Amino acid sequence: MDQRVQFVADYLAARFSFTELCERYSVSRTTGYKWAQRYIEEGPEGLGDRSRAPGSHPNQVAQEVVDALLAARLRHKGWGAKKLLWKVAQQHPQWPLPARSTVCDILERHGLVVSKPRRRAIGHPGKPRTEILLPNDCWSADFKGQFKLGDGSYCYPLTVTDNFSRYLLGCQALPGTLLLPSKEVFTRLFREYGLPQWIRTDNGTPFAGQTLGRLTRLSAWWIRLGVMPQFIEPGKPQQNGRHERMHRTLKDATTKPAGANARAQQRKFNVFRGEFNEQRPHEALDMHTPSQLYRPSSRLMPSKLPVLEYPDRFEVRLVSANGGMRWHKGWVNVSAALVGEYVGFEEIDDGLWEAYYGALKIGRFHERHMRIEDHLGRLARQP
Repeated sequence: MDQRVQFVADYLAARFSFTELCERYSVSRTTGYKWAQRYIEEGPEGLGDRSRAPGSHPNQVAQEVVDALLAARLRHKGWGAKKLLWKVAQQHPQWPLPARSTVCDILERHGLVVSKPRRRAIGHPGKPRTEILLPNDCWSADFKGQFKLGDGSYCYPLTVTDNFSRYLLGCQALPGTLLLPSKEVFTRLFREYGLPQWIRTDNGTPFAGQTLGRLTRLSAWWIRLGVMPQFIEPGKPQQNGRHERMHRTLKDATTKPAGANARAQQRKFNVFRGEFNEQRPHEALDMHTPSQLYRPSSRLMPSKLPVLEYPDRFEVRLVSANGGMRWHKGWVNVSAALVGEYVGFEEIDDGLWEAYYGALKIGRFHERHMRIEDHLGRLARQP
């Protein structure tokens, strides 16, 4: 503003030519004439900044249309823009109506759109890096995509393989990706083949959840047995490529066509498993069969579930039925997957603790804020 006033003063004093004056103030001749004209017509007030908003809005939605849309929304709170446009068009067919996106903007401006809270992303430890040198170092487990049987029901095959030998430990036809049937399958496999060091899975049910450490009741049970869960990164099935390749062979051999019912389909799976393990040579195994390389684990499944033990320096807390724990006089949310389990805390700084479930670090506890965050700093999800 001061520069414009001085420009006009020099212009009125005619100290320089107009071209020289504009050069001294680093403005174009058009801008200079604009300032001079505004001062002559309006005085000093004419040198202030003016609104650049358009004087008219030819495409603006008529107020009567806006009122009708808002009234329809208040009567039908669950209706979206498309239904509201249909309703107003039925009532006033002669009115020009706005686009669907414009209706969404109108609803949002008038506070009639409630934003849904975004689902909290859970931190992921990254690509699995376990070195597989012997049988039972790492198993892989997954549900092959469901398919319809002859009787109209769906089959969800739960498959488990040994990553070293490619041995197909189990292929069980299940009615869904449920916890209890899956746990029964793993119980049978652990009793027959012993315990692996790791089990690698994707991030789906029932293996992983939106909880600290991505733990579920199933993977927490594995940890109690001394088996560590290992999760591939979301959207990267190639990190479990050996298992996915087996799924392709399984699909070609057992689902074209599918069995008449679950029992018939299970017979197909059993025949395939015997051939895959005993007869089919594998190029990655130097043309050996999986059964020639696989040996059961020396770690037997215990008859009684072991109690998790923590070092003496740890603070140990029981996770109650509501998924939380008592810490002095306060309450801290932990995880619904760990109800009835003991969690250990190792102090690494004043009021700062690392949280463990068995050997798995599940997060960091900030005593000052009474909350546990995962390793990427996200809060424990409410149960």
